[in-house]
Amino acid sequence: MNDPRLPLYEAKAAFFRVLGHPVRIRVLELLQEGPLPVRQLRGAIGVGPAALSQQLAVLRRSGIVTATRTGTTVVYELAGGDMAGLLGAARRTLPVALTGHGDLSADPRRTPAGQPRVQEAS
Repeated sequence: MNDPRLPLYEAKAAFFRVLGHPVRIRVLELLQEGPLPVRQLRGAIGVGPAALSQQLAVLRRSGIVTATRTGTTVVYELAGGDMAGLLGAARRTLPVALTGHGDLSADPRRTPAGQPRVQEAS
């Protein structure tokens, strides 16, 4: 994602692919309030340690978050930029984009007709 030779539209697509996982989005939402240790992220998100570690590694490699280790505690924080603005724009855009697609608070694994969705690989 950090290749300066990429055209801007390809760099943007790579950036949005990094954001394309619910756990990564939730981590970014939580980190908007400030740095958090992994144990607090895990408690707030409710995923296993391996799953969270994998998603944090993706965010770290992309440069969106940074990690600082103190003893056995690893603390994550946003690396910079306007992540709050980006997530806010998504929140404002979603109701318009999803008009007719059901309630945002509904189970995301279900279609509006109640049929299970096919699980996509990330």
